[in-house]
Amino acid sequence: MARKKVVELPAIVDVSLADSDRNYDSNVTFLEKDFRVLRIGADGDVGRAEEMIKEWMPGTAVFAITGARDARTVGILAGDEKAALRRLESATGEVPTTNGHRLRDVLQEWTVRKIQADQPGLFSNARTVVLGGSNHRRTARVLSEYTDNIKFADAVLQFGLPSMLDSFSALDRFVGVSSWFLNRVPDQISTPVTAPGRRFNQSLLRAAVREADVLVATYDELMMFGLEELAGKTLITSAVSEARLEELHKLGVDLVLDDTPQPFEGITVNAAVLEALMMAATATEESRLTDDDLLDMITSAGLEPRTLYPGGFKRKSRFAFVIHPLSQQYFRKVEPLNTIAKVSPQVVMDGIEKAIAYAPPFTYSHVTGITSPTGAEAEGWLITVSGTPKQLLAHDPEFTYKRLLQAADIAKKLGAQIMGLGAFTKVVGDAGVTVAKRAPLPITTGNSYSASGALWALHDALRRLGIADVDEEGRLLGKAMVVGATGAIGSVCARLLAMACDELWMVSPEAAKLLALKADIESENPRAKIFVAATPDDALPDMDAIVTATSGAGKRVLDIMQVKPGAVITDVARPLDLSAEDVAKRPDVLVVESGEILLPGDVHMKNIGLPPGVAYACLAETIVLALEGRYETFTIGRNIEWPKVKEIYRLGLKHGMKLATISGVNGVYSDEDLERVRELALAKRAEMADA
Repeated sequence: MARKKVVELPAIVDVSLADSDRNYDSNVTFLEKDFRVLRIGADGDVGRAEEMIKEWMPGTAVFAITGARDARTVGILAGDEKAALRRLESATGEVPTTNGHRLRDVLQEWTVRKIQADQPGLFSNARTVVLGGSNHRRTARVLSEYTDNIKFADAVLQFGLPSMLDSFSALDRFVGVSSWFLNRVPDQISTPVTAPGRRFNQSLLRAAVREADVLVATYDELMMFGLEELAGKTLITSAVSEARLEELHKLGVDLVLDDTPQPFEGITVNAAVLEALMMAATATEESRLTDDDLLDMITSAGLEPRTLYPGGFKRKSRFAFVIHPLSQQYFRKVEPLNTIAKVSPQVVMDGIEKAIAYAPPFTYSHVTGITSPTGAEAEGWLITVSGTPKQLLAHDPEFTYKRLLQAADIAKKLGAQIMGLGAFTKVVGDAGVTVAKRAPLPITTGNSYSASGALWALHDALRRLGIADVDEEGRLLGKAMVVGATGAIGSVCARLLAMACDELWMVSPEAAKLLALKADIESENPRAKIFVAATPDDALPDMDAIVTATSGAGKRVLDIMQVKPGAVITDVARPLDLSAEDVAKRPDVLVVESGEILLPGDVHMKNIGLPPGVAYACLAETIVLALEGRYETFTIGRNIEWPKVKEIYRLGLKHGMKLATISGVNGVYSDEDLERVRELALAKRAEMADA
């Protein structure tokens, strides 16, 4: 760069050992004082950088010496970068100089803490890869407060060693050894030795980056190994120009966190230039700048880290959900168990069922493509615990707790920020309370949305069948029953139905709890007409709508032959309270398998016994919480909180959740199926009236 003959303003000169393509020369105002700021790149030539310093020394208020790490990273700087920096700093003579490390440490920490405050949970358990740990130590240290899933790529990048470093102690040991090596071995020897390994182990680094949620790196560090692995990532970096931001957008980066504020139009400065401006504005040497000075000037200058969404707002969250086989029939979906089941007597299958219950949890499916209308996205993993309900109930609760906590450890390593419990895993013991206390991530049973979904499905089924009388507000002008009313889901279903029907029967063998629930609902809803019973038998023939939520695990819950023709039964229990054989006996009764939810987006998930893109409500609750960024223990225990049922329903609508097509034991009910049930029910009622 040709030097101008007249320097009217005090100059801040950034002498960079990196490339000269990003040079600039501009007049700026900082802390109410005017300066000329320049960047001059030496393209890795230390001697040339020394000459630049001598040339610009007259009129320069503060030198910023930068770029050694980037130049070394892209291969244009030979030798030890620290030695190169010391050589340039000594060349500045009496002119103050800075490398920006003091300010950079403050900005790196502030960036992470600010975004975590703005978007709580963003970094929670995030799988993080740091390219150049020694260059981003403060960022990594702060991130470690929110996630243990941090890996450092220094060993791969510098020497091609086939290993990612997974702790700060490992990073420190590596930095010590690598510094010793680089200081003693000539560059013309070390480069040929390490280059083949660096090329060979690029695949290791690419695999780590592909699985990562967050990358911490400079742009040049990313360039070193190629940029094609960045789709959907959050990148924490420094001094991002508009051109580089556009390139990151093309490569699919969701979120860029730039820890270097950019207060000037038309130029992109680094932390060293900002610190040099602070020194010049206050006539303070770097060594005399205190943290209070830095904070005061950051505040006075209105500096803030930048949160940039290259392609518009996006937020991707991660969840896990625990599933398990509901019966031996589920073994037929997995080989070689399916083949064994075809040729083995029942006693052999019973033995296999017992043995498999002891198997460790494993990841069954990676769930992708969930996209909310808000722009939020979620991915997750279905983790299988191998015990059937029969086996889970045959052991003490600690047996199941142990396997759920193993599943939680798997979820944490996968980067999940919240985990849901499905089917019987949320019933065993204290219904998730103990697991939530011991697990390394938040837990929810999904029962709040299960209750909401059950009534959602019941209301829709009544409307579509068109037999029961419903007023303009959707209130059932008839009778409803909840079997298992004192349970976690049943009690909430009872509260909802008390507001939505003329007469409600609550059934449970737990007499004291039943009476307490009746009194509680009546105090909240004086209009409710509520009856209680230990068994459903006497009142069953008069019911227009029935919810079963007993967790009976195969026990007889009600006699379907006594049910009123045209009644709608919503079976919330898992395993189902009503078997396929029971349902087949009454083709004039509509039996719905609770309220399944259609997930938003182009969802990819292995078969869980539902149509594509459809999830059980308990799984949907976990997904809704992830989409909302609510990484918290939401629903646990036997008592579901009524406000949470309303809240999760509202959040579900916000994120595009819809009631799926009504399904039963034989799959989705078509319009023709519903019309057939209706015709049979009306015919049966007419026959009964004539009898």
